[in-house]
Amino acid sequence: MYESLLYEVDAGVATITINRPERRNALSWTVMSELRHAFETAKADTAVRVATLTGAGDKAFCAGADLTGMREGAGWAEMHDGRGELARLFRSMWELGKPIVARVRGYALAGGFGLCLACDVVIAADDAQFGTPEIDVGLWPFMITVPLMRSMPPKVALELMMTGRRVSADEAQRIGFVNRVVPVDDLDPAVAEMTSTLAAKSPAIMKLGRDSFYAVWDQSAEEALRVLHPMLTITSATEDAAEGIAAFAEKRTPNWKGR
Repeated sequence: MYESLLYEVDAGVATITINRPERRNALSWTVMSELRHAFETAKADTAVRVATLTGAGDKAFCAGADLTGMREGAGWAEMHDGRGELARLFRSMWELGKPIVARVRGYALAGGFGLCLACDVVIAADDAQFGTPEIDVGLWPFMITVPLMRSMPPKVALELMMTGRRVSADEAQRIGFVNRVVPVDDLDPAVAEMTSTLAAKSPAIMKLGRDSFYAVWDQSAEEALRVLHPMLTITSATEDAAEGIAAFAEKRTPNWKGR
């Protein structure tokens, strides 16, 4: 189906793998466009409840933009539009309506760092390294500023962008943008545990709750409460909310309908 990705669905989990290990899974325009398509496919598939994003091989989750992989002969306007593809990809991820788990080994740098942080949960092997090296080649990580600032204190994000230094998995967890760090051999079991936990929740409530989370992220408390108050009423009116309360009272596992 894809030139640069692998896509498979199993037990409610869509696993999306950037399949360019020889290029350390770098982001070309093709990769970004195919990732958008893959997430749209997962969004439309009612069998998919969770997505996992990872990179092929053991060297990198994604080492950033493939500076040699842009379209030859592209004009200025086309190049400008192409540089917005990463922003469009972030929007597709945040609007997915289903959780995304990043499975990280090796390098997650520059655009790959932003791609990792655009996921909802980040599980990293202890060999993972994160960073924004753009400053060292006379560039600035403009397009990943939003996921960085949403994932750590703003001055920490700015320091990383200004220095370009690498961050180990352990420091990433201390900063707070990685949820869990595990030994390399435990990475797949840890991701499987997380995805199976998320897949077992009501897909209807997960979508309503996740959408609300992203909707209020940048709002003031007063603005956010105006959004969240009616969402509580909407969620309480779903079939899955009634089923969850009944299952709790009857001490049984709920049978989610997704409605």
